[in-house]
This record gives sequence, structure tokens and C-alpha cells, in this order.
Amino acid sequence: MGRDFASNPRQVLSQLGALPRRPGDPLRVSYGHAGFPDPPPGLDTIVYGGPLKYSYLQQHWPHAGRHFDIIYAVSTSHRSDLERIARMAQRRGGKLVWNQNGVAYPAWHGPGWEQSNVPLSKALHAADHVLYQSNFCKLGADRFLGERNGPWEILYNAVDTTRFTPAEVDPAPGQLVLLLAGSHQQSYRLESAARAVEILARQSSDVRLLVTGRLSWTSDPSEATRSAHRLVAECGIADRVEFVGPYLQEDAPAMMRRAHVLLHTQYNDACPSVVIEAMACGLPVVYSHSGGTPELAGDDAGVGVPTELNWEQVVPPEPQALAEAVLQVAERRAQYAEAARQRAVEHFDFQLWLQRHREIFSELLS
Repeated sequence: MGRDFASNPRQVLSQLGALPRRPGDPLRVSYGHAGFPDPPPGLDTIVYGGPLKYSYLQQHWPHAGRHFDIIYAVSTSHRSDLERIARMAQRRGGKLVWNQNGVAYPAWHGPGWEQSNVPLSKALHAADHVLYQSNFCKLGADRFLGERNGPWEILYNAVDTTRFTPAEVDPAPGQLVLLLAGSHQQSYRLESAARAVEILARQSSDVRLLVTGRLSWTSDPSEATRSAHRLVAECGIADRVEFVGPYLQEDAPAMMRRAHVLLHTQYNDACPSVVIEAMACGLPVVYSHSGGTPELAGDDAGVGVPTELNWEQVVPPEPQALAEAVLQVAERRAQYAEAARQRAVEHFDFQLWLQRHREIFSELLS
């Protein structure tokens, strides 16, 4: 079906949109991911970010294909021609809900960032309702996509706090295990963490670093892997670092429970799900105080390393400051861990996120 759309978009566009609804009809939701109108990937594949939201939502609203009441799309994983699809569907009574994560800007994207923002801007302004994943997401969108006139709200990412739970026993007694997780698209994320561990190792023999996720800062993954191993060897911490690689979402809670503290070094991360997943597992967070991460961690779930807001260049967190923040958290790890878990349950539980989607969908079709 996705290939049909690419080869004959006009014909397929004519088949899109809402069919007449009768009272009591189930809500029909489609997901405007890159492969639309095919269904998005499920949780049995390695998914993260935007595709993960589709995977969770379609467990409650199965993908309706071409005939839908609502088309739901995430800015990090969508068809580039989504705005055209939405306009055609809206003429037939369909609605577009747009979930806005980060935007392209010079420091993160490099040359060509303006062109990459064009489809985001079109979809954002065409949407019937916009969900910004954090206040930082709205700040970036207003600046680079244009401030929108229609309905919008801040809706943070969510976590299933019944699956992501704290470890029942200490995963590594007598040690301090730091977790560096997520999508490593920039090498500084690992370098900042490795240099911080190098500093900590001079003071303590019990620190370890667990690195999960894909190393993808070069076009050749094997080269990224080789450079990562060279880095930890240069820092003298090769025996303290374990590279796990990508993992299935069903394995994520167990992976989180192997560590004591999440070390989140990404600068200007818009709304990192890995942060709230770690918090739900009782991991305090040491992080770059930038992007949307401070909104997630709040005042009690970890320690942020101060930095500046800069759209023109990346400002990696200083290793010395990261190491000092880790030591601060380690001194009161039990209190930080309890606060992290409590904050995840109270503010970011998946059921709250799901209920807000039900309300929005109902309001749009009323």
C-alpha cells in the first residue's frame, strides 16, 4: 500500500479520509508514519522515539489504513507529504493530530536545516490539534516553524509505570553503575560520559558505565563502534564500560534495572523518553540542564549540569561537572531514587497520557 501511494498519490489521496460515522461506531485512527498507509511497526521490533508512540497507540486504536476519522502523526517519524494527506482528509471530515518533538536547527542539523523544517511547519499549521512534547519543544517550534494559531497544549511523553519499575534488589552491590542510553547520533554524548567516568575512576574503584542503544554518529556503524572502543581505552576505563547495543522495548525495564543512575549527556534533548523510563525504574538522572530534560526531572529526581541555550552550536556538558553531579546524587541516591519514581508515577504515567488522547479525539469529533 505504501508503494501504491508513492507511485500514484492522486489515486490514493482520493480514497483517503473519513467515512460516514454512526453513533456507537468505533473511533478509526490512522498513523501518518513514513510508510503510511501501511501500519507502523509493532513493539516486537526495535523501535524508539516517534515509532514507539505509534506502537503504543495502535494497541488501543488499531491502524485504520486509508479510511480514518483521525490521522495521528509524530514530527520525528512521518510522511513528508503529510500536510497534503491531511488537507484532503479534512475535506471529508477527517482530523489531524500532530505530536511535535524537536525541530531542525543549525547546531543539531547543520546545513539544510531550513529545508528539513518545511514539512514540519506545513503539518503543524495544518493540524486540528498540536501536542508539544515539552515547553522546550514549543519554544523551538515557535522560533523555527512559526507560532501556530490553532489549538495546542503541552503533553509530555509517557511511560508504563507498571512495567518500568525499580529493581527489587541492588543490581550491583558495592558498585555505582551509570547508564548511558538512547540514540547516540553525536559522538560527544559518549565522550562526555567517558571523560566523566575517567574522572570518577581516579577517586573510586567502584564506578561502571553501561552503554545501551545504537552508536550511529557515522554512516558506518562499525566505525562508530571502533571509535567508541578507542575512546574508552584512551580514557583508561575499558574494563569499566560495557556496550550493550540496541534492544527490544520489552527488554528496556530489565536493562534500566541493571544501573543505579542515568547519565543523560545530550544537549537540548527535546523530551527524552529514556529519562522518564529511567525515573520510573527508580534511577536518578544526571543530565545536561538544557532542552526539555529539566522539565522532566524537576527539582528532586536528579542533578542538572548548568549550560546555556544555543541554537548555533552544541554545548556538551563538561565532564568535571558531570562527575561532581554524579557524586552529589550518589551521596543521597536512595532519596533521589524515590523522588524519581514518584515523579514518573504522578506526572508521566502512560494511562494519563492515553486518557488525554481519548479526550482530544472525542473533542475533535464532537
